[in-house]
Amino acid sequence: MRVSSNVKAVGREAATSRSMQWLARAGLVARGVNYMLIGVLAVQIGLGIGGKEADRGGALHAVAGHPGGTVVLWLLAAGFAGLTLWRLAEAAYGQAGPQGHKAGKRLASLARGIFYGFVFVGVVSFLMGNGGQSGNGQSKDFTAKLMSHPGGRWLVLLIGLVVVGAGVAMVVGGVRKEFRKQLNLAGLNPRSRRVIETLGTVGVAARGIVFGVVGVFLVVAAVSFDAKKAQGIDGSLRKIATTPLGPWLLIAVALGLVTFGVYSCCEARWRKVQPG
Repeated sequence: MRVSSNVKAVGREAATSRSMQWLARAGLVARGVNYMLIGVLAVQIGLGIGGKEADRGGALHAVAGHPGGTVVLWLLAAGFAGLTLWRLAEAAYGQAGPQGHKAGKRLASLARGIFYGFVFVGVVSFLMGNGGQSGNGQSKDFTAKLMSHPGGRWLVLLIGLVVVGAGVAMVVGGVRKEFRKQLNLAGLNPRSRRVIETLGTVGVAARGIVFGVVGVFLVVAAVSFDAKKAQGIDGSLRKIATTPLGPWLLIAVALGLVTFGVYSCCEARWRKVQPG
């Protein structure tokens, strides 16, 4: 019992340390840079002047093509590693705030920790020369592998519905400004608060729209039993451009992703990152 208590104490001390807070903030910056790059690539696609995929892979290629790009990519990898550790610490010890210890919150942190762990591995793999296939190709292959197993079709449907639900929740949360609960804006003047809240509303809603579209295509793939209909972020964004509003809707959503990237950098400064 004493050993277990000591391990828990050491773990909590590490999770609430200043180093963990810096890792979390570095991770939020990395996430922000990632979304800004994806948004810029999507704007270029909407304007017909870009050929790179508007997803994480396209963003990595864009960075790698500039002088010093490798250094920047390693910094992004370190940031996503920090984001992973922070989310896992939240899963173990709860999020900041009075509701942070609820099972749902901790499970959400665990899911995010696993997700950002895969992002970290993806960036490192890219740096090691294993760029792999496109995000759209990965989505189709992943969907095909799941549907090749008994009950896999229903699992894809469930994942799609969960992703759609997450997207809707993001849009609603952005409009309601629920993200303000995660921020510590004490001391900021009203104008600065309004700017940050506007960035959060637009950015979180745009991110939710993209998540929702990705989820819809997973649902369509499951219902039609056709893995080729699954889409990654790039494919989903390009599908937005085929709506009656054409590329202008894509550009609007893309600018929203850029806005989310900027907001994420604001979170790096004002978010409550210490686990509960």
